[in-house]
Amino acid sequence: MPRLIQTPETTYRVHFQDCDMMGHLNNARYFDYFLNAREDHTSEHYALNMGHLAQEQKAAWVITKHHISYLKPARQGAKVRILSQLIHFDNSNLVLEMQMRSEDGLRLLALLWSEMAYVTMPAGTRTDHANAMMNLLEDLDVEDVSYDPDGFDERVKEVRQQLKKQRRGAGADE
Repeated sequence: MPRLIQTPETTYRVHFQDCDMMGHLNNARYFDYFLNAREDHTSEHYALNMGHLAQEQKAAWVITKHHISYLKPARQGAKVRILSQLIHFDNSNLVLEMQMRSEDGLRLLALLWSEMAYVTMPAGTRTDHANAMMNLLEDLDVEDVSYDPDGFDERVKEVRQQLKKQRRGAGADE
């Protein structure tokens, strides 16, 4: 069986309607771009339709917490690259990391951690992932990202340093 892509990515163009008066992507719209990208990634790379899955399982993930860092503006008309990856999970929770980068992938514009709980529908009580889902989550978990619930700022710093090394290696301007 071919190995699943753990960190899929998509390129989007920043639309005028999503920007503030300065031509920067509105802070609230980052969430839309990130969550839409993740939905695209799960559909395209893992053949998962979250709506159908929720109906079949009578359960769904709900967001319990976001951590976001806005580092550089995503400007109107620019193309951005959005990466998403699972960095932690247990029986009833998961943490997704999503990065918005410049089109060339060498500059981090924003980083988001979304913490989610798996809950029954319609009651909204926490429940465990099914065994098949646990197996899929195990395959998708990016093990070289060490998750610490209090380590968000450290993770942002780590990604920025990695990209800085890549830019130097590529001879890109700082």
